[in-house]
Amino acid sequence: MKQPESNREKSSGSASNDAGTPLAREIADLSKRRRIITNFPVPLPSSTRVFAVSNQKGGVGKTTTTVNVAAALAKNGARVLVIDLDPQGNASTALGVEHNSETPSIYDVLIDGFTVRDVIQPSPEFDTLFCAPSTIHLAGAEIELVSQERREHLLREAVQVLLDDEGEKFDYVFIDCPPSLGLLTINAFVAAREVLIPIQCEYYALEGLSQLLNSIQMIESHLNPGLRLSTILLTMFDGRTNLSNQVAEDVRAHFPDQVLHTVIPRTVRISEAPSFGQSVISYDPGSLGAVSYLEAAAEIAVWGRKSEQRAQSAGMGDTK
Repeated sequence: MKQPESNREKSSGSASNDAGTPLAREIADLSKRRRIITNFPVPLPSSTRVFAVSNQKGGVGKTTTTVNVAAALAKNGARVLVIDLDPQGNASTALGVEHNSETPSIYDVLIDGFTVRDVIQPSPEFDTLFCAPSTIHLAGAEIELVSQERREHLLREAVQVLLDDEGEKFDYVFIDCPPSLGLLTINAFVAAREVLIPIQCEYYALEGLSQLLNSIQMIESHLNPGLRLSTILLTMFDGRTNLSNQVAEDVRAHFPDQVLHTVIPRTVRISEAPSFGQSVISYDPGSLGAVSYLEAAAEIAVWGRKSEQRAQSAGMGDTK
């Protein structure tokens, strides 16, 4: 039945108004971002990049960031290893790998001389995603490490053996640190070449960060001269609040060269995914959280490629 002219005008006006609502704009923006990131070529590094993901303040999205950035890179074809150095084992859970008390784990690498390849498990998420899990035994490792020789270098030596062997190479290694600055975290800093710090966009976001930065500088000065803070990722962002925007501005002002342009929103999907033993990348690939982590991973990859190119150019200049 043909609508009266007046009704057609009302319907047309309503549709036009709907398209201009904040919700409609958000949906359109997400669809656009999804199309762009799906077709975006994510470069692979020329050599393995080893990250320690750390923030001694709990609840900032540290493990969530580790798992989802790793999964996003693996989805784009990179071979990625997550080393779960947190006794809570949340990264192992989120990647869907076995980590009961009998499972060979990163504890066995640090204490019993296992190689990293001895304990690696494939994640069911992607063919190129792997995890060296944590188990409950890691909770006592801090005490056991005290009496070990070269106790700060144990993880570095194990990771170096992995990188030097003739097996398939990894493009990225992410070490998920515990929320403290003990021997496990020191091992991660000594083993890593880059530090990724997730910072939540909430009050007290910068509290304690100076202590973490001092620790990174001390490790760089005395134990690992190649270590650098390369990446800061803003998490739990809510653009509707002045607080989130103010925190983002403050962090960017303090660290203009390290903060990614991408921010990670606070979403239900990101929080739900670990309870299903998945990253949000697999749990809901088209969600805002998944798209945001895919964008963050792509940005990390692009920044790394640009850094490599700058280093190569500087090296060529030195030979002239």
